[in-house]
Amino acid sequence: MHAKDILIDAYSRIQEEVHAAVGGLPPDVLNARPSDDANSVSWLVWHLTRVQDDHVGDAAGLEQVWLAQDWEKRFGLDLPRRDTGYGHSSAKVAKVRVDSGDLLTGYYDAVHEQTLEFLRGLTAKDFERIVDERWDPAVTLGVRLVSVLSDDLQHVGQAAYVRGLVQRA
Repeated sequence: MHAKDILIDAYSRIQEEVHAAVGGLPPDVLNARPSDDANSVSWLVWHLTRVQDDHVGDAAGLEQVWLAQDWEKRFGLDLPRRDTGYGHSSAKVAKVRVDSGDLLTGYYDAVHEQTLEFLRGLTAKDFERIVDERWDPAVTLGVRLVSVLSDDLQHVGQAAYVRGLVQRA
């Protein structure tokens, strides 16, 4: 099995978990925060999708789906166009609200498709390419893809946990 096939499987698991975390939830549950400083399911799924869109798009040399397919306009958030949620204050987290889980899963699915298309075209040598020299050691494509995968899995697990907390409250 090639590394790209493992990554395709892993990223597909994120998609499954995003749909499980969001599926069937009404807006009041999607947007609920267990406490004033906690993240909502909406924010967590939006953020993990924005990170994947931003980081994989950058590594692939592609425009973010967020901008290219007008997801920024569909969400209509009062945030900077390229905001990914990194370092958000409680007030900024509160700005990420949706009227439907379909908006979150639709955006995730579009990003997922772009990610898979990119992954399918990779060769073993591609994983060694430096994609970010701001770190020491510099970040390779392989490391970046695993980093995004790790971040996304953590956040989708958090979204599932918040879902359970809010539904049981």
